[in-house]
Amino acid sequence: MDGLDFNLLSGFRLLDFIDILLVAIIIYYIYSLIKGTIAVNILIGVGLFYGIYLVVKQMEMRLLTEIFGGFISVGSIALIVVFQQEIRRFLLHIGKNISLRRKKFFWTIFGTKKSTHADNTEYIRPIVEACQNMSRSKTGALLVFSRYFDEEYYQTSGTTIDAPISKRLLETIFFKNSPLHDGAVIIVDFRIMTASSVLPLSDSEDLPPQFGLRHRAAIGVTEVSEAIAVIVSEETGEISFAKDGNINMNLTAEELEKILNEEL
Repeated sequence: MDGLDFNLLSGFRLLDFIDILLVAIIIYYIYSLIKGTIAVNILIGVGLFYGIYLVVKQMEMRLLTEIFGGFISVGSIALIVVFQQEIRRFLLHIGKNISLRRKKFFWTIFGTKKSTHADNTEYIRPIVEACQNMSRSKTGALLVFSRYFDEEYYQTSGTTIDAPISKRLLETIFFKNSPLHDGAVIIVDFRIMTASSVLPLSDSEDLPPQFGLRHRAAIGVTEVSEAIAVIVSEETGEISFAKDGNINMNLTAEELEKILNEEL
């Protein structure tokens, strides 16, 4: 028995350990991305389907084996279609981490530092003041700050503005009687690109029931992209901030300004 255990251990290489570790990391990342979403139920269904296939194959039930086998043969394509949002989110998460580490590496090597927030104050302050005023009047608003403007995605679902950002323009867009107040404002490089844009809603099952469409849309767009979002609740006037599918609620104007200075 001891000789058998020794033989098993002698065949275990360092690369095997690295292989197991990498698989465990991938499984952890996938679980963290789909946790609390409807994708978990879909994954359970896929697992049960494959389990039934193994059972009927073992029992030599030829007709059912052929039927289930036909679905299994195209299973990889079906999984890509079903889990396209989760796969996109997973790849964005990896790419974002690599990008951040690359920037930190260059800052360390060349001794460069992040630019100060003073240059953006003139752009961020009107945003904060507009959110503060809309919070007092309980005017619902959704502002999405994107790194780039995807015309095919945003422009087809909204009205083109392409104007410098200003407090009055934001308050006018989200005025309750304005035809553009529904939907989101897309901001790129401190320019309002579109208004009344329709965004994907989050399918997370862990969200509080009091969250309306604005909060779900803000969480949804930050789940599938590197964008960040600011929400003003129409019911309570509460200001919230969303990033990477997470939301920080009940912010003061000072806290919002600090967050935007750090993120933008």
